[in-house]
Amino acid sequence: MKIVRIIARLNVGGPARHVVWLSSGMRSECRTVLVAGSVPAGEEDMTYFAKDHGVDPLFLSEMSREISIRDAVAVWKLFRLLRRERPDLVHTHTAKAGTVGRLAGLLYCCLSWSTFWTRRRPCRFVHTYHGHIFHGYYGHLKTVVFLTIERLLARLITDRIVVVSEQQRREIQETFRVGRPDQFSVIPLGLDLRLFADWSERGEKFREELGIAREEILVGIVGRLTDIKNHRMFLNVVARFKELNQKRRRVRFVIIGDGGLRSSLEQQVDELGLQQDVIFAGSRRDPQNFYPALDIVALSSKNEGTPLTLIEAMANQRAVISTAVGGVVDLLGDAAARREHLPYVVCQRGISVPPNQADAFATGLVRLVDDHRLRDEIAVNGLHYVNRVHSKERLLDNMQLLYSELLQENRSPVKGRIQDPSLQSRV
Repeated sequence: MKIVRIIARLNVGGPARHVVWLSSGMRSECRTVLVAGSVPAGEEDMTYFAKDHGVDPLFLSEMSREISIRDAVAVWKLFRLLRRERPDLVHTHTAKAGTVGRLAGLLYCCLSWSTFWTRRRPCRFVHTYHGHIFHGYYGHLKTVVFLTIERLLARLITDRIVVVSEQQRREIQETFRVGRPDQFSVIPLGLDLRLFADWSERGEKFREELGIAREEILVGIVGRLTDIKNHRMFLNVVARFKELNQKRRRVRFVIIGDGGLRSSLEQQVDELGLQQDVIFAGSRRDPQNFYPALDIVALSSKNEGTPLTLIEAMANQRAVISTAVGGVVDLLGDAAARREHLPYVVCQRGISVPPNQADAFATGLVRLVDDHRLRDEIAVNGLHYVNRVHSKERLLDNMQLLYSELLQENRSPVKGRIQDPSLQSRV
């Protein structure tokens, strides 16, 4: 089986790791050509991660995050790549790659002799939504344009749409009306859990680097410093937490990650008087060391697919608190106890907070800091859940099954429906 896998860029984040794990882990079953666009200034390049896993990406400089005339060049170059490689399957990841990759695929199919004579596609097309850009990213007009494009691509060229959580499927298919129900497969993210197997023996090294004493509570937020992650609200949460922390427990906060907003966030720390409370640790390549050092992992995002940081936190038996966006809802699980007068919900595997509500987030954080039994309970539940659901081996098995079923089906006509959609790898 030959696969062309396309991602917009190998920047820091879950999608880059996901495509590398798939390309590397399925090497015995598939010959994969991984195509990636350019990483813009201000974002850390994760090409090193691909190299470490024996994956040598093919870079397409014209495929960048921003929309430009160069996108037409990217489509043409991808079309020529498909003509040269003649893959059995094309799998695109993330919004930009999904657009240019599937447009190139549409051109490839329309100009293929096999399509002309048999009216069947020369290869199959899969697109994975790691998140989506249908709210929280752009203004109304641009969002409508992107949504229209996604609906057309789902109808014209896409055989299967992969989402990483059931909540994401509901949003994309039912709320935003992209694709048909029978096109969707829910395949949760997977990661190499062996990296965190000895988490209980780690953690002191990172605390020593930061000068954090063992008895201090350490709250961390991990991710790129971009607007969608909403670090600005997180810092407002820290300020509000200090007001609510009546027990005056010593709590420190660390921001792990880097990006274009760092200088403005540092300025916000100064304005809020949080210099003694917040530490900027920058980008790190040792999650096996910094997660065990944290007592609580926070996420304040406006929009998410399934955030890798929460999965990694759970794999290290850390308590988590997060805004209830996207696949976070599935990660945290059902409400374990609901008190109507509280602005947050205690779930099976973490505390859930409505998005963009700093006061509610701070109140939930106070609860986690003060209630060590609750921290321990949801941390243990999270570890059990991740070991059961989010292993890399499960991810590879699910994806291999999806690919096999697609290639075993009778090839669909260019404008026809899928004849036998069946795989629904839901948890």
